Amino acid sequence: MSAPATVSAEMTSGHTRDRALWGALMLMPYILVFAVMVVYPVGYGLWLGLNWQSYRALFADPIFLRTVVNTIIFLFVAVNLKFLLALWLSGFFVQQRAWVRIVLVLFILPWAVPSIPTILSFRVMLNPENGMLNQQLFHWFGIVEGPGWLTDPTLAFASSIMVHIWKSLPFWTLILVTGRLAISQDLYEAASVDGANRWQQFRFITWPSLATLYVTSTMLSMIWTLGDFNSVYLLTGGGPGDLNHVLATLGIRYMRNNNLDLGIASIIVAMPLILPMVFVMVKRLSKGAE
Repeated sequence: MSAPATVSAEMTSGHTRDRALWGALMLMPYILVFAVMVVYPVGYGLWLGLNWQSYRALFADPIFLRTVVNTIIFLFVAVNLKFLLALWLSGFFVQQRAWVRIVLVLFILPWAVPSIPTILSFRVMLNPENGMLNQQLFHWFGIVEGPGWLTDPTLAFASSIMVHIWKSLPFWTLILVTGRLAISQDLYEAASVDGANRWQQFRFITWPSLATLYVTSTMLSMIWTLGDFNSVYLLTGGGPGDLNHVLATLGIRYMRNNNLDLGIASIIVAMPLILPMVFVMVKRLSKGAE
């Protein structure tokens, strides 16, 4: 009786080894791609970032200090304004009406369309000389010299924020719409019977139910916004006069000027801003899973 049991155990062990071998072979292409596309570039960048002279030159560059200020302003204004608008619009799109659903589909299109053609379209429209916006201002109000949307530093920076909000607002609005739909309608009906108005329903029902989703989405949006270079680089190129760079585009500016060390240093400097947000984000998600 022991011989068949021994043979069966050996067959099971051999079958397990074969499965492990095949599993390792199937994982090899992914591991190779991950090593070549992720591990090697990150490792090479960190190795280049060990040159401390690059950080001295970076901190001595006045463009870098202005870029840090621009990044903070960009994050604070874009993220907060975007989510306030998303919170307000989600209350509109949550209505169960056919025409609202059609408007919602049209509203999502800017987020679904690729970034490059849409942002370049804004660049054409905001052209101070022959852009569509200034032409309309001339036809409607007789303004001969319209605002320098892309030549004035303040207007150019505000235009970059506007384009970023326009591009990403539909996605976060849809997230908050999903959160609103998860709230039981019985709560609103009970509150309405008790005489609660719309503001009171929002304050005591909607907001407590959306607060966790709102904060988590805000932090995730901050991480994505910090890495968004399309809205600034494609629209203004960081100009005029390199005055509107953010940390996501400053590295490209240095690399275009053949300063690879400064480019890598500017990217590594941004990591202290990203890593705490990633840590808090992962911690919040792990608590939610528990």
